[in-house]
Amino acid sequence: MTTSRAGPPEYAIQAKGLVKVYGQGRTRVAALKGIDLQVPPGCVWAIVGPSGSGKTTLLTLLGLVTEPTGGQLVLAGRDIYGGRRPDLARLRREATGFIFQSPNLIPFLSAQENVLLSLSLKGTRGEKAQTRVNELLEYLEVSERGGLYPNQLSGGEQQRIAIARALANNPSVILADEPTASLDTDRALTVMRLLRKVSRENGTTVLVVTHDYRLMGVVDRVIEMVDGQIVAEKPAEAMRARETLAAADRGGLDSV
Repeated sequence: MTTSRAGPPEYAIQAKGLVKVYGQGRTRVAALKGIDLQVPPGCVWAIVGPSGSGKTTLLTLLGLVTEPTGGQLVLAGRDIYGGRRPDLARLRREATGFIFQSPNLIPFLSAQENVLLSLSLKGTRGEKAQTRVNELLEYLEVSERGGLYPNQLSGGEQQRIAIARALANNPSVILADEPTASLDTDRALTVMRLLRKVSRENGTTVLVVTHDYRLMGVVDRVIEMVDGQIVAEKPAEAMRARETLAAADRGGLDSV
């Protein structure tokens, strides 16, 4: 399943000087402190860092869920906060897809119906919507599970349905917040390989917030955050090498 886009922008995401501040006075907390970021189309990047470093805050800003206190953002070629502001709710539905640690499927809807709901929110219904759902479930290799309810699906199958829901409206950017945290290694890698497949075949940009270093073999590049700032941006190979050395050091200390 491939999707072509006419004249894609050079970058799927461009952020310059993004700042997010919560509270005022003594309760003021700067969650993001001037984020600069350029992410090209068709890649899979991971965002890593300790808890409280601003990873999820950054994801919600890029996904137009919350607004920055300051800075600029261009998403899928649209200047979000410069000049005339676009309809953010509509752009969020059309340009972004979200995947979370918990699949958050509606329990009284079947797998198919959960994906159909996402399409209906954009106004796509009837035969066109059903065709799209069938296409997605087959693409993600869960077509035979479409009539089942979430409690009848394994964790990995539920996450595949969540991916289908995120892909339903053919977004330019998929934002995933700890999507593999509750999965075992095999299922976690399967989910990430599916996201990589989506990225390669559809030109979709995928950003994954994670603490899961098992995934470094699947992503292209890693953004490392500390205290609301990007402190490093490097190829995934560099992160894998660092983690291998750290693991060896821990093993050496344990053996002393």
